[in-house]
Amino acid sequence: MAKTILTIDDSKAIRDMVGLTLRGAGYRVIEAANGAEGITQLQAETVALVIVDLNMPVMNGIDFIRNARRDPKGIGVPIVMLTTETKAELKAEGKAAGATGWLNKPFDADMLLAVTKKLAG
Repeated sequence: MAKTILTIDDSKAIRDMVGLTLRGAGYRVIEAANGAEGITQLQAETVALVIVDLNMPVMNGIDFIRNARRDPKGIGVPIVMLTTETKAELKAEGKAAGATGWLNKPFDADMLLAVTKKLAG
């Protein structure tokens, strides 16, 4: 059975590109357009990895991570930030919230797959 990856981004184009990359490697991909939708998906599914944007409406990526880490279904699940933000203080805030890793947009498909395979199997 394919491992499930949750992608959370307010940009449908980014969700589509990430989804295409991961599905092509055999993963099952579910999507959310913001952190609040992501929490709902996390609670409804068993996911092997979450890939989340930072800047989104309703609930941003940092708040998603904080909420996910308080939810029994989010404890221990690797969470990678995929964002255009490169500021060290934002990376530190993400790590403090519980992010496992950080990738920059635009993303390299091979790097995304390598990180996904390492964290999700």
